[in-house]
Amino acid sequence: AQSLRAKVLRLISEIAGLGPVNHAALEHLEAVRRTLEATARQVEDLEKGIETLEAAIRKIDAETRGRLRETFEEVNGHFAETFSELFGGGVASLVMSGDDVLNAGVEVKAQPPGKKLQNINLMSGGEKTMTAIALMFAVLKTKPTPFCILDEVEAALDDANLSKLIGALDVLRSDTQLLVISHQRRTMEDADVLYGVSMQADGVSRVVSQKLDRETGK
Repeated sequence: AQSLRAKVLRLISEIAGLGPVNHAALEHLEAVRRTLEATARQVEDLEKGIETLEAAIRKIDAETRGRLRETFEEVNGHFAETFSELFGGGVASLVMSGDDVLNAGVEVKAQPPGKKLQNINLMSGGEKTMTAIALMFAVLKTKPTPFCILDEVEAALDDANLSKLIGALDVLRSDTQLLVISHQRRTMEDADVLYGVSMQADGVSRVVSQKLDRETGK
């Protein structure tokens, strides 16, 4: 009986130590439980969304790498052909610097006829211009565009290279409308329409145009 009484007193003391009873505790517990369940569902939705997004990123990344590699090889092939046509021989290629296709740089290597393979920075001004034009034409062959603007691209070319460029432009304009800014008479003679600025009086200028007949030269 003594031990039972001690146990009762201990329980009474422990109950008293709990303090006032919060009759709303069960309601609060239920509200917290509902909030926790809602949060858990949101976390699950976010995790599924992350998985879906990561899968999409992996798919896009793989497709982008494949398309970039495919396009690079196509441009490289056209570049070699166009370079040889403009220079009357020689070899040229594009080389990726780095293993990661998406972050790799591109190095231009070119060897005009009768010269050693060299970096484009070691070429003369005219050779650089012709190589850059060859690369531009290679891109246009890979991805044709309806309109192209060329701003004095032939300024550094001699007569022989200018003739090659004009021939290449004649081929290019069969699919692309060209607007060529030039001070070269031979380039102008190859145009269908000329636009220029004429200053007839001091400080007064006028835009003029002239349509040319390429068959008669008039």
